[in-house]
Amino acid sequence: MLEHGGRLQAAARKHGIPAGEWLDLSTGIAPTGYPPPALPAEAWRRLPEPEDGLLAAAEAYYGTAALTPVAGSQVAIGLLPWLRAPGLVACPAGGYAEHAAAWRRAGHSVSEYRPGGLEQAVSDADVVVVVNPDNPTGRHVPVARLRRWQASLMGRGGWLVVDEAFADVAPEVSVIGDAGSEGLVVLRSMGKFFGLAGARVGFVGAAAGVRAALDQLAGPWPVAGPARMVAAAALTDTAWQARQRRQLAAAATRLRALLADAGLAAEGGTDLYAWAPLSAPDALAAALARRAILVRRFREPQGLRIGLPPDEGAAWSRLADALPAARREAGA
Repeated sequence: MLEHGGRLQAAARKHGIPAGEWLDLSTGIAPTGYPPPALPAEAWRRLPEPEDGLLAAAEAYYGTAALTPVAGSQVAIGLLPWLRAPGLVACPAGGYAEHAAAWRRAGHSVSEYRPGGLEQAVSDADVVVVVNPDNPTGRHVPVARLRRWQASLMGRGGWLVVDEAFADVAPEVSVIGDAGSEGLVVLRSMGKFFGLAGARVGFVGAAAGVRAALDQLAGPWPVAGPARMVAAAALTDTAWQARQRRQLAAAATRLRALLADAGLAAEGGTDLYAWAPLSAPDALAAALARRAILVRRFREPQGLRIGLPPDEGAAWSRLADALPAARREAGA
């Protein structure tokens, strides 16, 4: 199993601290998610139907009709490699490792690029995967450059796959509006900005042929009916979305200042997490874990991804108090 944030039960067992005592900052999921509406009883009894309003809500939110729903974008990451004959696929080195693993499982040759190698990857590969904004650094590729790469890959039958799991807080970097164009596949998730990771709802924006093939692989009813209802409500609640963006931006600014006060420089990140490059992140992550604070350690690139504490002041104070002691203990 590849490493992910959010493995709270495993951390609790490892450190002998009950799960209820932890402050989990390891996921990059908004600490305050969309409040699910009350669902009718029939939501649990009836099979999902495509005319339930989810696609209409998604089309309005994302600005394109070239969408198909999936049970979280991770499902699409696993299925997309099976839609192409084996070829050369360029994936980011480090960061979110599921992309490279999925293409390898399907028999493709995978090369891993670092930020300076993207142009060469577009020249060499049949498929190029870009995470935009990047997880964990928050770096982003300008839209004009993505469109140029798409055109280059499309010209030889290739794909540009853009994972936009964190793009809800940076809509200016998104190419979801171009979904439907040949050679472009865009993945969107409702887990991060909307805080609905447990609902497992995402969307793939792509040309009609790719969507049809993906639907066939996914089979009927890929997203549960209750999850579809909650997702449709969240996608249409523009007032909540505006409040969420303001609150996340303010919290992200506060988190960067808190880290700086503790002597930990945050470079990049998004409005959902801070990214702190470190030459030896393991020691600091372990020191925080001994204080029941879970963060996400990355070895490539090296550093810690630290999510937003919940709105309660106690969580912020706890992190502020723990960081200096943890840094001294870790020799950071």
